[in-house]
Amino acid sequence: MARPDKAAAVAEVVDTFNASAGAVLTEYRGLTVKQLQELRRSLGENADYAVVKNTLALIAAKEAGIEGLDDLLTGPTAIAFISGDVVEAAKGLRDFAKANPALVIKGGVLDGALLSAAEVAKLADLESREVLLGKMAGAMLASLSQAVYLLNAPLSQAARLAGALQAAAEQDPSILAGGAGTPAAAEEAPAADEAAPADETTEAPADEAPATEATDAVAEPTDA
Repeated sequence: MARPDKAAAVAEVVDTFNASAGAVLTEYRGLTVKQLQELRRSLGENADYAVVKNTLALIAAKEAGIEGLDDLLTGPTAIAFISGDVVEAAKGLRDFAKANPALVIKGGVLDGALLSAAEVAKLADLESREVLLGKMAGAMLASLSQAVYLLNAPLSQAARLAGALQAAAEQDPSILAGGAGTPAAAEEAPAADEAAPADETTEAPADEAPATEATDAVAEPTDA
C-alpha cells in the first residue's frame, strides 16, 4: 500500500474508533463471504463489522488513545465497531459465534478499557443496563457511597462488577436480596407535665394611671 493510501486508511480507522462506543475484535478465519454478510445483517445498526489489517488497526488504535491491543491483533482480524446498543451488539456476536464456531471473539475495548473474551461474554449476558445497576444497587444498600459509584460506573466496569456479584452470590445467595434492616422507631418526646402558667395582667385604676410624658426623640443616622 502506498504511503498516502496507508495514511488515509489509518485516519479512517482512527475516526471509526473515536466515533464508536466500543469495539469487539474477532477472528473470522473459516467464515464464508455469505456468513460474513449474515453477521453484518444480524448486527444491524448497532455495529459496523469490518476486516482490518492488524498493522493498520494497531496504529489507528494508538492514535485514538487505545493501548494494549497488541495481543489481540494477531491472525485474521475483523472488528465490530459498536455505534448503537453495546449489549445488543455483544449478544449478536455471541449468538452468531455459537451458531458458527469459526467466528472467535478475542476481546474488545469499551469506555477506553480493555475487555477479555470472557468479559465480552458477560456483557452479552446482561439483561439491560438498568436491570443490572438496579440489582447491584440493591445489593449495596448498606453502603450509599458504593451504590452511587455503581450507578455512575461505565458499562465496561459494570461487566466486571457483574462477575464479582455473581461470584459473591454463589458464596452467599442472600446477597442478592438486598434487604435493608427496619429502622428503629423514633422515641416520642415526653409530653410536658405541666402547662406554663398564663401571664397575669393587673390593670391600674383609671383615676390613678400616671400621665404619659411626650418626649421628642431624634434618631441619629447610623452607618450601614
